[in-house]
Amino acid sequence: MTTSNHFRVAILGSGFSGLGMAAQLVRAGETDFVVFEKANEIGGVWRDNTYPGAACDTQAHVYCYSFFPHLRVSKMFAGQDEMLGYQLQMKDAFGLDKYIKYNAEVVSARWIEEDARWLITLRGGEQYTANVFVPAWGQLNAPKTPTWEGQEKFQGEQFHSAHWNHDIDLKGKKVISIGSAASAVQYVPFVAQEAEHLEVFQRSANYILPREQITFTEEQLDAFEADPSIFEASRRSIHEIREAGFERTRLNTGGQAQGAQEAIDYLNSVIEDPELREKLTPTYEFGCKRILRTSDYYPTFLRDNVSLVTSGISHFTENGVVTADGVEHEADVVIYATGFYSQNFQGDLEIIGRDGVTLADRWGTEDAEAFVGTSVDGFPNMFLIYGPNTNLNHNSNIAMFEIQQDHIIDMLNKTQHLEGVSVEIRRDRLDAFNEALQSEMEGSSFSSDCSSWYKNSKGKVINNWSGTVEEFRDWAATFNTEDYLVKSEVLVDA
Repeated sequence: MTTSNHFRVAILGSGFSGLGMAAQLVRAGETDFVVFEKANEIGGVWRDNTYPGAACDTQAHVYCYSFFPHLRVSKMFAGQDEMLGYQLQMKDAFGLDKYIKYNAEVVSARWIEEDARWLITLRGGEQYTANVFVPAWGQLNAPKTPTWEGQEKFQGEQFHSAHWNHDIDLKGKKVISIGSAASAVQYVPFVAQEAEHLEVFQRSANYILPREQITFTEEQLDAFEADPSIFEASRRSIHEIREAGFERTRLNTGGQAQGAQEAIDYLNSVIEDPELREKLTPTYEFGCKRILRTSDYYPTFLRDNVSLVTSGISHFTENGVVTADGVEHEADVVIYATGFYSQNFQGDLEIIGRDGVTLADRWGTEDAEAFVGTSVDGFPNMFLIYGPNTNLNHNSNIAMFEIQQDHIIDMLNKTQHLEGVSVEIRRDRLDAFNEALQSEMEGSSFSSDCSSWYKNSKGKVINNWSGTVEEFRDWAATFNTEDYLVKSEVLVDA
């Protein structure tokens, strides 16, 4: 039975991956779908992360969809405003607003076996059904703030970088930044210009390469728009260079050694003080953690009002933070650049598959896995985007999203003549895929000895893909029916 609350496809989230899925459906001529967005506007991480200096550290010419090139992006490494603006442009270009339900937080999704559809419940109780459920919730959308003794006693202001408090004026303030990775290296230079004094608390140093920023002239932008093939040539060149750069993430290769040396050479070219150099020098394999790109972070430590703290945190007081060496660091403001719950893919959402098994039960607390990052056995007609083992260190994640979207579109096309169809990945195919993936990981720096958000507590990499984008394309771009259990009630005229 079809009702106004039933759709062929239901997408969760309107960040880059969910919005791209919606655009792909429109391109394929599919109009029977809905996008559930818990906020009142689209954008995902580019809507939420508004800290000073927020920008993409992947070149903008590859950080966009091939079917919707970002022709007038002003800089090669674009800021948060342009990243969000691109998504707004895509929403308008494909007429997606009419498909999006805002302020619609999905709290549960249950597979109904007899109907071969998903029952989706929103916060507030409203319910919908869909033949196909596409969670596009991302990997970096739940900020993580560690807890320390006395934290609640601190009398100053404190907030996570993903929830930046723009009402707080940092001028003349003593500021502590806890964390020194991807977000911190972007906002620290800006905070340093405002604060009376800034202390950056670093748990471990990062490999940093300079960001070779390019600002396009109006003439260049006009040329991209008049002849998109010029833009495409730039996009293709960057993609090929970054694909070749994957060699740098393989252990004990010349590429890895070269990448590490470039990062150390850059550090040494900026920081002359031997003690500070030592503190900023990583002690783990190149590529084990995310490789960062910025030209502003190291120079910030040449300022008189900026200090680097490497002693661990003991506890908080009313006035600041006490480190393990017994020193109290006074602060008016504490900013947490402490990352995200990157391995709790489904967050608080309850997803219930066949026989009442929840996705949390299937995965456990930290063992998420999926065939090509997309399909999980026991959860028919559910296709993830940016699921387990689809994150990249060397290239644009958008390329991975687009491949997964192609996989889903191909599935929809190949099953459109089937009524009551159920499509479920075969467990043996999922196991074979993961065995090959984890075997490949053994030669990857992602698996080497460091603490990173790529790995679970047992050292298994569950966030990153083990190869290049093109290798993933070989695995995932086509929906192969032999990988799946495909069942249906009746064959309908196509």
